[in-house]
Amino acid sequence: MESKKLKLTQKDYMTAALRSYFLQNAFNYTSYQGVSYLNTIMPALKKIYKDDPEKLKETATANLEFYNTNPQMVPFITSMQLAMYDNDQSISDTRSIKMALMGPMSGIGDSIAQFGIAPLFSTLFAGLALDGLGFAPMGFWFSMVVTMLAIKILMGYLGFKLGTSVIETLSDRIGKISAAANIVGVTVISGLATSFVKANIAIQYASKVESGEKQVIAIQDILDKIMPNMLAVLLTILVFYLIKKKKWNTYQLLILLFAIGILASVFGILA
Repeated sequence: MESKKLKLTQKDYMTAALRSYFLQNAFNYTSYQGVSYLNTIMPALKKIYKDDPEKLKETATANLEFYNTNPQMVPFITSMQLAMYDNDQSISDTRSIKMALMGPMSGIGDSIAQFGIAPLFSTLFAGLALDGLGFAPMGFWFSMVVTMLAIKILMGYLGFKLGTSVIETLSDRIGKISAAANIVGVTVISGLATSFVKANIAIQYASKVESGEKQVIAIQDILDKIMPNMLAVLLTILVFYLIKKKKWNTYQLLILLFAIGILASVFGILA
């Protein structure tokens, strides 16, 4: 099979890595890093889809969605994603890989940057500051900036090398890899929903048993016997429906959930 002529060069991947330095500049509570993520890869997308404006528009819109990961690890993700786009992989398959990497790279990046490098430099330059060296604060700032930038460039390079090699060897299996990534994502979200979404019915009723005593029956206990965390699951499905089908944003969802929680509590429906 004849190999496809790629449009991106290593320079394009490194440019995206450098542009990710401004990832937090457009942070908002609707898409978090979504806007800046698109800004990071936009020049590369324009190069890939130079002759297909509609495809460029579709791809750009797809990358405006919610995203939140460690800023130092973003170049690894963008390089992997751009390699897939450059090899004509579908938007859905590419999105699956992008989303699957979000959580793991957050954990790795936070561990390295916040719990490794930052404490190391803080301890070093705090000691110098206590000794009366005036350059210590600026030394800390400069060391952090240079180190974080070096990590970004390294991650961009590793993502480029891994992304291009994976596409070459596993091009026929990207769909299966994407499906596996989707399964992992759904599993994680399901676990989070049952762990952090709390919704319990407060309604109870009393009935007399044969002995004449009253027995209090809680609706929540009945629901738990049918399916534990049923309300949490239904609430999560409602939110998913509003986001996916009705295109609700974060602020609309917050207003709705606050209203449901307050009104249901006032009228004794929710515990």
